[in-house]
Amino acid sequence: MDTDHDWRLRLAAFDAVGKLSRSGVVSHAELVHGFVFEGQRIKLWDGRRGIWRPKQLGREGCALSVVTVAPKPGKEAPYDDQVASAGAPFLYRYEGDDPELWTNVAVRRAMTERRPIMYFYGIVPALYEAIYPTYVVSDQPGSLTFSLTPDLANAGVGPNAIPDGFEGRSAYASAVVKTRIHQRRFRELVVRAYRSSCTICSLRHVELLDAAHILSYREIQGRPDVTNGLSLCKIHHAAYDENILGVAPDYRVHVREDVLTEIDGPMLMHGLQKVDGLRLQLPRHRDSWPNRQFLEERYAGWAA
Repeated sequence: MDTDHDWRLRLAAFDAVGKLSRSGVVSHAELVHGFVFEGQRIKLWDGRRGIWRPKQLGREGCALSVVTVAPKPGKEAPYDDQVASAGAPFLYRYEGDDPELWTNVAVRRAMTERRPIMYFYGIVPALYEAIYPTYVVSDQPGSLTFSLTPDLANAGVGPNAIPDGFEGRSAYASAVVKTRIHQRRFRELVVRAYRSSCTICSLRHVELLDAAHILSYREIQGRPDVTNGLSLCKIHHAAYDENILGVAPDYRVHVREDVLTEIDGPMLMHGLQKVDGLRLQLPRHRDSWPNRQFLEERYAGWAA
C-alpha cells in the first residue's frame, strides 16, 4: 500500500466532508457524488455497502468509510450498531457473517495500520451525521463487531496519529458525538412529522424550526420519541421553554395571563397574544401526535 497516497486521499476526503457538512450533516447524494482528488472522482460511499473502500486505495487498502443507514419509519435497522451508551465506543457490525469478507478485512486493516476512517451515521433516511476522524479500536470476531471511537485520546494511537496540516475535528469525545446524534435525529424526525412547519403558527422556514421536548427526561437514547416533541419556530420554542405559553392535553395553546395583558408591539400581539386558544396543527399520522400524558404533566407544572 502506498502510504503517502493513502494519507493524501484520506485527508482530502476529510476536507471534502468538512466542506459538505457545514450544517452538521451530509446527504446520501453528496456521499455518492464524492469529490475530485488528483484528477479522479472519489466516492465517499458507494450508496450500497455498509463498508466502503474506493478502488483508488487498491485491493490491499484500508477502508475509507463505514455507514449505518437509518431505518425507514416503522422498520428496524439492518444492523444493531449501538449508540446508546454515551461514554462507550460505537459498535459497528461486520458486513455479513464472514470475518474474512474483503470489506471486513478492509476495516480490520484500518485498525492495524492505525488509519482514521469516516463514520456516516444515519439520523433519518438519506441524511447522515459525519463522524471523523474515527479510529477502529478493537475487533471482536465472536460477535462480528468492530469498536469505533472518534475520541483520539482513547483511541490508543498517540498524539501524532494524524499528519501535520490536518485541522479537522480530531479531539471530540464519543459522549459528545452520541448526544449530538440523538439531538439531530430527534429534530429531523419531529420536524418532518409536522411537515416542516411550526405546529402553532405554521411558519415553514425549516431553518427557523426546532424540535422542542415536552418532557426532557423522556428521551430514550438511540430511540427518539416523536410523541415527546413539538415542531416549533424559534420564537414559540423559546416561549414554551420559558413558560410564557403552555400546551394543554387537548392540544390547545395558552398564553400566560400577564403576557396577555401586556402592551408592547406587533411581535407580542401577533406572535404570542393572538395564539392564545389556538389548537395545534398536528401531524398527519396519529401515532406522531404529542403524547397527552406528557402534555398533561408539562401543562400541570405550567399552570401551577
